[in-house]
Amino acid sequence: MTERNQYFKRFLEDEKSLSSLTPVLKALWYDGNGDWEKAHDQVDSLEGKDAARIHAYLHRKEGDQWNADYWYRRAGEVRPNLSLDEEWQDLLSRFLN
Repeated sequence: MTERNQYFKRFLEDEKSLSSLTPVLKALWYDGNGDWEKAHDQVDSLEGKDAARIHAYLHRKEGDQWNADYWYRRAGEVRPNLSLDEEWQDLLSRFLN
């Protein structure tokens, strides 16, 4: 397992620090642990490009491409040419830094 993959695995296993995460990181945590609804709840009513970017990813994962593209535009981005797993990892890297 690469160092990066070990880091992501530790992030997903660390439920104790969940309360200290931003809503964007909580959304990624919930999604990474298989709870799309809770992930969506974290960003559904938030303003800003960061929340819009996570919102886009979640709707892409859900299969709602039209809605996903709307949120990518709100985030000032376009849908990436990545797998969902790669996109999740890229988002986690972006928002942890």
